[in-house]
Amino acid sequence: MVRMIGNADEFWRLRLTRVDTTENLDFEWHDDILYRKPRVDYGDEVELWHVEAVRVDDADTVVRLATCADPDEARSFLAAAEEDLAEMTKSEFEEAYIDAAEPGDTGVE
Repeated sequence: MVRMIGNADEFWRLRLTRVDTTENLDFEWHDDILYRKPRVDYGDEVELWHVEAVRVDDADTVVRLATCADPDEARSFLAAAEEDLAEMTKSEFEEAYIDAAEPGDTGVE
């Protein structure tokens, strides 16, 4: 692995991704509805929020830094990580976030 020197934000960017884990999606056609889809109540709809780091030079390299069930918690984590991204060097950021990510959450997605 080649060691590169520079600011972390030159090598990584962060994103917040919403994942809907509901399995009971309604794909039935409704002839009486032309412009609006019906409101579907999924009951205990489950959504997860992933905070991910993406390589600037390779958008296929995505590392999941955190998974949160609460959107406010995810936005808070994202804000803290963005501050660190702006202040840290590439090596510091990777040591603090990328290396600390769970093994199954790193690599190409």
